[in-house]
Amino acid sequence: MRLVSLGTWLLALPLTLGAGCLTTSSPGPEEVLRALVQANAEKDLATLSNLIAHDGDIISYTIGGRKYVGWNELARDLQNEFVSVARLEIPITHLKVWTRGDTAWFAMELDYIRYVETGNGQSRTALPLRETGVLERRNGKWLLLGWHESSRGASDGMALADHVRIVPVQASVGSAPASEAPDLSGEWEIQEEDKSYRAMLDRAGNGPYTHQNGRIATTSFADRTWQGTWQQTGNDREGGFEVLLSEDGNQAKGVWWYTRVGDKNNIPPRQWGGSYVWKRLNAHSRQAP
Repeated sequence: MRLVSLGTWLLALPLTLGAGCLTTSSPGPEEVLRALVQANAEKDLATLSNLIAHDGDIISYTIGGRKYVGWNELARDLQNEFVSVARLEIPITHLKVWTRGDTAWFAMELDYIRYVETGNGQSRTALPLRETGVLERRNGKWLLLGWHESSRGASDGMALADHVRIVPVQASVGSAPASEAPDLSGEWEIQEEDKSYRAMLDRAGNGPYTHQNGRIATTSFADRTWQGTWQQTGNDREGGFEVLLSEDGNQAKGVWWYTRVGDKNNIPPRQWGGSYVWKRLNAHSRQAP
């Protein structure tokens, strides 16, 4: 699940468990996992709630080190993710389930694909993920208990530069085709209304910044619209941002917002935040799309 992370996701970035359906009145653990995936892709919170245990002391982890205790925290982040995306696709590429008595555990690989409205169509972001977790049969019904999610092949769950594909899709009728994201790497000075700090980003727009042990994760880029998430472990806050990159690729202006402040993690995206300006200190001569 995400995300957020991200989100993300995002970071979340957000539980991401594949596609399938329940076929019997007493589905087995694999069928339950596939039903969870389908519900996630269909943004069906009611079905997710029905197939996930609500024990208050269950602990689960998603990408970026995000920790969930119990169902309520998870449900709030799921709902925020569902509101922020146009649609989701979650194909499973590998799934193995083991069962012993009333306990089952699994290992799964899947792709979490987000489609976000950009104002000129949609952008598509694909995150290759792996999942492990445990299910328990209670009164004849299998429920998902704890789970752990991580990026496939990345040492840091937030460092998805080599694993995230950002591809603009569905350009508006009559508009020029959107282009893929430019090289966003370098040192950026970020100026808010009351403070400034610096970010060191890689080519895909992911990396740390100097305020409150912060980290930026890019989730989409299309027609110079740059979107992503930020996370600050120094003061336990996270949120999202959207900026417009200049034609020469050396400046960006836009807004940021909170999605979580400490234990308050049900903040609607874009409701609370501010504006800022980014300036690339090692200016590139190459123009952005």
